[in-house]
Order: sequence, then C-alpha cells, then structure tokens
Amino acid sequence: MVLSLLSRAWRAGIVACCVAWFGSTDSRAETPVLSASIELMVRSPEPFGIAASSLTTGGLRDKWLGVRHRLDDEMVQLALCEGDRELCVSPAALKFLDIVDAAKLREGRARLGEINRAINLAIRPVSDLVQHGRIDAWTSPLATLATGSGDCEDYAIAKFVALRRAGIAPEDIRIVVLHDTISGDNHAVAAARLDGRWLMLDNRRMAMVEDASVRNYQPTFVIDQRGVMRYADAPLLADASRRITAPVTAGTLASFGSVTPATPGF
Repeated sequence: MVLSLLSRAWRAGIVACCVAWFGSTDSRAETPVLSASIELMVRSPEPFGIAASSLTTGGLRDKWLGVRHRLDDEMVQLALCEGDRELCVSPAALKFLDIVDAAKLREGRARLGEINRAINLAIRPVSDLVQHGRIDAWTSPLATLATGSGDCEDYAIAKFVALRRAGIAPEDIRIVVLHDTISGDNHAVAAARLDGRWLMLDNRRMAMVEDASVRNYQPTFVIDQRGVMRYADAPLLADASRRITAPVTAGTLASFGSVTPATPGF
C-alpha cells in the first residue's frame, strides 16, 4: 500500500511539474499543490528542473571556451583595478567594479536585482552584424562595457561574472539559452538560484521572474563554470545557422556536438 501511494505521488508530481513549467495559467490552477519533498524528488537542480548533459564538442562549447579564455585576462585586470582604483587605466573595469560594489550592499533578491538592472542600463542592444561585422561574436564583460553595447548573450555573460564577483555561489549561477516557440528565435539570459528557486535575469526586462513562470520558451542549453550542457529534451534545430536574438542577432548555435552525462558540482 505504501509503495502504491508513493508511486502515485511520483506520477502526480511529474505531471504537475510539467504543467507548471509550460502549461497555461488555467491548467496550473487545476493542478493539486504538491509538497516540497515531492517537488524536489522530480526536479533537476538545473533551471526549469530538466536534466542536462555536458557537450564535449561543438560550436557553442567552443564559443564558451573562448569567452572563458578572455575572462582569465579580465580577472587580472579587475584584480589590479580593485587593488588601486586611482591608477586603474580601464574605465570598463571601474564601471564593472562599481556595479559589483553596489550589489554587495544589498542582500538576497535585491542583490540579484541590482546586477540585473545595472547591467541592463549599462549596455544598449546592438547586433553582432552591426557591431562586429559578423553574426557570431560572444564578448567578455569588460569588452562589452568598453563599447557599451552588445546582444543578449553579452548581457548574460556580464551578469554571470558580476553575480560571482558579488558573492553568489558558482553552483547558483547559470546562463540559459531559450528557444522562442512562437517566433522561432533564440534568447540567452543569466539565471541565479535564490532559496531553491531559479530567477531569470533578462536584458528585456528589469523585473526578474522564476523559471516556473516563463512562458512560450523552451530551454535548450545551460552554461555554468563546468561548461555547456544540453537539456535532455531540447529540440535539435535543423537550421544550424539559427541565431540568438535579443532583440537582434547574436551567436550561432552551429554544430551542437556530442554529449555526455553532466557530473554534479564544479
């Protein structure tokens, strides 16, 4: 009898969570409220509660590795400027440090919101084609702040690094690539976990929303300090030239590559 009840609870949990993530408001209203323990049993630790596997090859992985390489140099620049701001020769580094300092004065959701708001205001949306003469450029935070312009993943990368510098644990920070199920475009956002809930830090809005409240998007890829992961049920796009747009063109998701199961932790 106990096993039967647990089995029914497990099935109910899966159905209810799927409806909560992607269903309509009316459908959610008809779903029974689940206990916290059942929800934790069925949800992946990744944003949107969907399991993800690590990419071992592919264009998206190569882009992220390139960004990480440039971040190593920028971390040195930030450390030098933080040690002596009067002698800092990088206005972009000083601006980034000011954003992080302002966030550190706040706690919890207010800290995340400060970073989301400040970076949204510091960068204006410009396409890669206009800014770089090509449609496939990912830039690191100081490079983005130096020009004051970028596209959706440039915002997301800057927020990803700022969140970490502001003291958010690495296991609580992500970049998520989303597929717009209505327009067919793709979009990148930063995500931060607070009190067990993932909040989306989107360059399209100042207010942060939980992953469970996102509508008309299918999460396809998630990035953390380990690398790039593909969501288990992410659609394989037939058009490899599909571009991330927010609200204009950005990185190409070409050659997704092979995957291996993601390992926990960093």
